[in-house]
Amino acid sequence: MTNSEAESSRYWIRSVARAAEVLEALAAGPAGEGLSVTEVAAACGLSKSSAFATLYTLQHFGLAADDGEGMNRRYRLGMALARLGDRARDQLSLRDVARPILVELTRSTGMNSRLAVPESDQAVVIDQVSNGERIQVDLRMGVRELPHCTGLGKALLAELDDRQVAELIERVGLPRRTAHTITELDRLLAHLRDIREVGYALDDEEDADGVFCIGSALRDHSGACAGAISITGLKPTLPTWRYQELGRQVRDAARRISWELGYRT
Repeated sequence: MTNSEAESSRYWIRSVARAAEVLEALAAGPAGEGLSVTEVAAACGLSKSSAFATLYTLQHFGLAADDGEGMNRRYRLGMALARLGDRARDQLSLRDVARPILVELTRSTGMNSRLAVPESDQAVVIDQVSNGERIQVDLRMGVRELPHCTGLGKALLAELDDRQVAELIERVGLPRRTAHTITELDRLLAHLRDIREVGYALDDEEDADGVFCIGSALRDHSGACAGAISITGLKPTLPTWRYQELGRQVRDAARRISWELGYRT
């Protein structure tokens, strides 16, 4: 739902939205300095009186705090948010968050979709959604995906810097799976730079002949990599021009899941 659609809903409560905007402004403020009422008002497009009233109310619930007196008073996020954040993370399941978006991704692409998390230098599949077709690629829960030649693995690998990638490859190697597998470190590093630029990884028959996979990484509230999602299909049934279109769909789905996990750019 877009902002304009949300704001036009009869369920939209402007005062709650204003409080959320003020909290976001405080979160974006300089660390250790806080913001003045004037700065909060400017950031949120509010009058100073509205900004002050909102801050005053948030302080009552511990969601905002202030330091200083008079003209030197600065506002920051309150520690009650830390408690709420811990509770939110306790209640959050990556699988539960990702599942409805994976179902939608499978419906829109017609491909099998999967969710994986990094473990022991590989991607471990923890959930999947089948497209229901009679002919299926052999996909199983708990399977480990190699980092250098699969969509899930490369999506996770691209979240590391070059030094970390080199150290990981030193541990696991670059085994050849097909004639298309990347088996040189320099070539892999260049390939990962391309993945970071477009936001998704393509396994073009690099792990299994006749099979392609497109993956994109997920980030949590701290910006750390939380896992990756992918779609998988049979290459002979797919025209080449669709790879970019599917890549964007996977990338957009990954961004939606990351947003639900609390990640903000």
